[in-house]
Amino acid sequence: MADVAALAGVSAGTASKALNNRGKLREETRARVAEAARRLGFRPNEMARSLLSGRSFTVGLLTTDHVGRFSLPVLLGAEDALGAGEISVFLCDTRGDAIRERHHLQALASRRVDGIIVAGRRTDPRPPLRQFLDVPVVYAMAPSQRADDLSVAPDEEQGAREAVRHLVAAGRSRIAHITGPARHHSSQVRAAAFRAALAEAGLEPAGGTVLFGEWNEPWGRQAVRHVLHADPRCDAVFCGSDQIARGAADSLRESGHTVPDDIALVGFDNWDVMVTASRPPLTTVDMELGALGRAAAVRLLEAIDGRARPGTEHLPCRLVLRESA
Repeated sequence: MADVAALAGVSAGTASKALNNRGKLREETRARVAEAARRLGFRPNEMARSLLSGRSFTVGLLTTDHVGRFSLPVLLGAEDALGAGEISVFLCDTRGDAIRERHHLQALASRRVDGIIVAGRRTDPRPPLRQFLDVPVVYAMAPSQRADDLSVAPDEEQGAREAVRHLVAAGRSRIAHITGPARHHSSQVRAAAFRAALAEAGLEPAGGTVLFGEWNEPWGRQAVRHVLHADPRCDAVFCGSDQIARGAADSLRESGHTVPDDIALVGFDNWDVMVTASRPPLTTVDMELGALGRAAAVRLLEAIDGRARPGTEHLPCRLVLRESA
């Protein structure tokens, strides 16, 4: 620091303020100090920085999604926001195991992380971790069961409504809904939004009911056959996931129906490997998981700075238009 100060022609205290973005300094002074630090290859001593600030400048990211389908985009978004503040992230995979989760929490606590982001693979509310930790926690994707915890989740209701409204605006009036297990929060929320959007347009579900099943392609193929048997006039299918929609697309093609001319098709998730490989490419709802991760990181940084905003924040989804609708 003394070398940087000497090269910049300022005191060591001024150099410290400039490099740590503190104090009231002129911009040319900050720029001169920054240039001196660059020329000398100066890097702050992180241990000294931690001792002085009482922070480790590290954050833990705890995930239950070992496949990474949902947690990886959240992680990348969180790192975008945390990296700007030169904060490192420790990624811990619990694989849905409570004992493994407790082990990772103890390890993160021993590293004196400044906070933790908990990312789930579904949007079902999860048990809180407050009893195990004395640092701020933000729940991403899967909100905490405690209403006063800090949580960020996708607005699945808004996304599903937008998908159905798009189909109605395109002139579709016999719309079916095929989704995942009835026990899952996402299935129930998306199905309720589907019914509400149809009701506001004065329509009833094609086939008379929502079909709950599994989050996979075989269920999509099977369910479409049920829909066409129950309502041969069906002209659109809104699916609760892209996997279901891809299976539905295969079944519709095999039964001689053209997508979207005969029957329009919309999925949910905007999973690249599904939507682009489907024939035709799928119109779908994107939960904007990268933005979700960035929002979780911002909420965590606010909490670390003593400006926590308790409660669940629902972020809007985005309808991505492709050839299937």
